[in-house]
Amino acid sequence: MSGSNRPQRVRLHHLTQMKERSEPITMLTCYDAVTAQIFDNAAIDMLLVGDSFGNTLLGYGSTIKVTLDEMLMATGAVSRGAHRAFVVADLPFGAYEESPTQAVSSAVQLIKAGAQAVKLEGGVRQAATVKAITDAGIPVIGHIGFTPQSEHRLGGPRVQGRGEEAAAAVIDDAVAVQEAGASGVVLEMVPARVAGKITKILEIPTIGIGAGDHCDGQVLVWTDMAGMTGWSPSFSKQFGAVGAALRDAATSYSEAVKSRAFPDESHSF
Repeated sequence: MSGSNRPQRVRLHHLTQMKERSEPITMLTCYDAVTAQIFDNAAIDMLLVGDSFGNTLLGYGSTIKVTLDEMLMATGAVSRGAHRAFVVADLPFGAYEESPTQAVSSAVQLIKAGAQAVKLEGGVRQAATVKAITDAGIPVIGHIGFTPQSEHRLGGPRVQGRGEEAAAAVIDDAVAVQEAGASGVVLEMVPARVAGKITKILEIPTIGIGAGDHCDGQVLVWTDMAGMTGWSPSFSKQFGAVGAALRDAATSYSEAVKSRAFPDESHSF
């Protein structure tokens, strides 16, 4: 988005306008105020306070253990650091499956914490929940294809939508989410051909992750994008080596302290 067209605060209608003019939408996960401020300054359009918070920063083996309280803390931090990006918060596993009423209650808490929209996983099976949340006046971003909270049912991280029958099911999920009132949808690990077809069918923006280049936007987990660790998914790309830079800085600090080179007179009172 050029400087002259860049809004002071990204809103839902800006995302719709970007889809209409075929301008790619940028989205990154984010879990704290410092990183949110950096991504805001980089003009990232959307920040996703993802439940990937659990396995990237909290040391959990998956997203399933993440609690609503943990998501509320992270959402508050991101919202305080971001003043331009559109902030979306994940509804964690166990915070919406019981009933639409439970989902609305959880969504309200995330909005009060600072989110502008909530994201939940599931298509046709969660249409009633999407509708209940949107009827409460809360924007919803859907999430279909591979849904990490359902990894045990899906048999792990596997591409969804291969074959005509499977592709039709993913398309049905996308349409159901839109008809329920969602303002956008994340397509994860979906064949590029299927994601492109969904993008043409839907009026709402599609955000891809491992779904090819025909979506209206792209999202990556920021620690993968920035090269914080030695491993990242095959669909991701490292655009930096932040992990190595941080290690080098910590090593230099340690060496300076051990050798008594830091602090010196210029760092003392």
